[in-house]
Amino acid sequence: MQPKYKRLVLKISGEALAGALGYGIDQSILVSIAEQLKEVNSLGTQIAMVVGGGNIWRGLRGSSMGIDRATADYMGMLATVINSMALQDAMEQKGVMTRVQTAIEMREIAEPYIRRRAINHLEKGYVVIFAAGTGNPFFSTDTTAALRAAEIEADVILMAKKVDGVYDSDPVKNPQARRFSRLSYLDVLNMDLKVMDSTAVSLCRDNNIPIIVFDLTCPGNIRRAVMGEDIGTYLGGGGQ
Repeated sequence: MQPKYKRLVLKISGEALAGALGYGIDQSILVSIAEQLKEVNSLGTQIAMVVGGGNIWRGLRGSSMGIDRATADYMGMLATVINSMALQDAMEQKGVMTRVQTAIEMREIAEPYIRRRAINHLEKGYVVIFAAGTGNPFFSTDTTAALRAAEIEADVILMAKKVDGVYDSDPVKNPQARRFSRLSYLDVLNMDLKVMDSTAVSLCRDNNIPIIVFDLTCPGNIRRAVMGEDIGTYLGGGGQ
């Protein structure tokens, strides 16, 4: 059976990397991601990744503490580089060749982001991790995922979270929360669902890039999503 998607962007939240620790990086999560991506990579699917930095630092939190917002956002970008390097190390220990490309130049530890080079790496079977956001403050890593997906012409964005889809309210606080199996881009915007920020959703809508929101903590879910199995919540096209 062939994968449904040939090229994808996997967006992982910083909080998902923290796992049960709540802060920092849970090594068991790194190992699980690396093992799953090795399997998906062996199927011939081209994998690009964007990882958040919320397990280490959040720009909005820094801003609320009195730090200049742009400065706080740049600090958050550096946090994504730390996470990206950790993911690169975990995957290369599993034999998956990986390249980190940063939107802010730091040549000693990563390549600068160059679209054509990224696509060339993907076509050679490398996993490419896009770090440091877009390189601009006031933009989230969700927007980075949408932007990079459009640039490299990805077939889908896989949003890996700690919950198994999109709900009408917080399932942790509300046991009666309802999970959606399918939503349109406009559903997300009109219902103000906190899946991705509005800029990212609009980018995906304008470029017709579907989004699958699923639970990263369930082993094998990345492969299931790539194979087109019905997991999580599908965003795009038609509504509920």
